Amino acid sequence: MIIDTSLNFADDTDGFWDNFWENNGGLGAGSSDPDIESPLLQKYHQFLWSKELPCGEKMELKNGNKYNYLTWKNYRFGSDSILVSFRYKRNYILLKEVEEYVDNYPLFVEGYVKKLYTIGATTIFPKHSNSINQSKGCNKYICDRLDLTLECIRRFYNNDESPLYDVLKNDANFFKLFVDFKGFVDYFFFQDLVTGNYDRVLFWIENDNFKNENPMPKTVEQYLNFIDDEIIFSEKRNKRIRDWAAAQ
Repeated sequence: MIIDTSLNFADDTDGFWDNFWENNGGLGAGSSDPDIESPLLQKYHQFLWSKELPCGEKMELKNGNKYNYLTWKNYRFGSDSILVSFRYKRNYILLKEVEEYVDNYPLFVEGYVKKLYTIGATTIFPKHSNSINQSKGCNKYICDRLDLTLECIRRFYNNDESPLYDVLKNDANFFKLFVDFKGFVDYFFFQDLVTGNYDRVLFWIENDNFKNENPMPKTVEQYLNFIDDEIIFSEKRNKRIRDWAAAQ
């Protein structure tokens, strides 16, 4: 299967851009969800993650409806957009400062939205009540940040506490499939967010051992740097995905 890592699933999703700037209190939001509605994204996920696991088994995903998006054995998986832009109403003041700082703010937002909806900016997680993708978005110490989520997963493999420890423990059997943190990182092409020996996560905003109850960007500079770091990561991950797919 040919994987087009330049394709953005916002454009592949019917109705995504409809009333974009009227949604979310004028802060901008898609009218449909690529993680649910993009048929091509579902096919990409099925192809990319149907491969041999570090434990020796082969994950062979079957696609289905919205409820059973992808399945394997007794697992149900959902697509998750793992990079975020914090366009929340509680961030209104900061977003307005960003709007004043950048040239053509709507073009800026629509540009990074497209870059953050490529395959390199998505993954799959087990889908159920109190799931990882739901909990990381609601947890005040994580705020949907991929770098902090990955740090929780690293700590889980070391049996260390984190704000998501209990959530991850619910999916202990899923994480056993990857044997260890390195296995998980390599399987999902997250290498560019960890050090070479896999012993540390490279944070986009420095972690304070999860003491900060609001780890979102606080200044315009921090916000723009965070978006840039996410885009750079997605581009590097896209290359890893592209190289792997070409070798199959």
